[in-house]
Amino acid sequence: MDYIIRFVYGYLLYWLLPLIVLAAIFKWKLKRSILYRYPLATVLKINQWASRHPYRTVFFVMRMITLTLCAFLIAKPQLIDSRSKIRVEGIDIVLTLDVSESMMIIDDKKDKRTRLEVAKAEAIRFIEKRDNDAMGVVVFGNDAVSRCPLTLDKTILKSIVYELQIGVIDPTRTKIATALIMAANRLKKSTAKSKIIILLTDGEPSPEDTNPTIAIEVAKRMGIKIYTVGIGGDKEGYIRHPLYGAIPVTSHLNKELLQEIAAQTGGKFFEAKSPSDMRQIYDTIDTLEKTSIETNVYHNVHDYFMPLLWCAVLLLMLEVVLSSLVWFAL
Repeated sequence: MDYIIRFVYGYLLYWLLPLIVLAAIFKWKLKRSILYRYPLATVLKINQWASRHPYRTVFFVMRMITLTLCAFLIAKPQLIDSRSKIRVEGIDIVLTLDVSESMMIIDDKKDKRTRLEVAKAEAIRFIEKRDNDAMGVVVFGNDAVSRCPLTLDKTILKSIVYELQIGVIDPTRTKIATALIMAANRLKKSTAKSKIIILLTDGEPSPEDTNPTIAIEVAKRMGIKIYTVGIGGDKEGYIRHPLYGAIPVTSHLNKELLQEIAAQTGGKFFEAKSPSDMRQIYDTIDTLEKTSIETNVYHNVHDYFMPLLWCAVLLLMLEVVLSSLVWFAL
């Protein structure tokens, strides 16, 4: 392991350390103590009965060290293991999301969110729960595009999902098999024992799409499970039109194909007819099996706060004890 020490607020040390040095110079060299003259003190000095113990110097050094430690604490020291490995319980997952125009449909009159907005919100919630899983994102409409490769960076992953909109790619078609092949390609180099694709769509493949059998065979050869989620069903929904208001629409969901894809690859088919169904489906998928893997974690950070804090506290306590019980009469 390769350890490096850094300070989160290191720029503060450029101010604090010079101030401590200036305070030490002022205290030790420039400041003059008040001098009191007593007859008894003169006698003690003449007879060399006064103690010459350097306790003042000891206390001065202890205080300067304590101040320096406090300056380091303010700068927030961290110990970085730049090439560590940790063992985690996780699987590799690719979220494959439909961004065709039918995802603009609103299914619940009480919940004014579109299908895509519901799918995004629950996908982000799902991502937050899978701390140790490498995840990627593929979106599809008339084409399939990999928006994010497999990553453990959940912040950027959530940002990408949050920013998805209808129109990022041509939304006039729904190419499900093409998207599955793209997602499988993202898992091609995965060394995880468990590889998952979560396919979320509200339609059926366009005539121009690749044969779904090819996508199924690719997934089976690579040992990928596909969990399919159908949104909306065949019930009527509506879309918001800026001029005509709510316009009733329907979209056909090819449940048979989604069931076949899931069954052939060892996954499972879910149907989400409402936003609450979507949440329950993601919660169910969250109970998937986990595989113990060892992964590289670069810049694994450990806050190095407590050791320095204890040193500062112990120095303060030692000064109090020495000045109160040992050198108080010198």
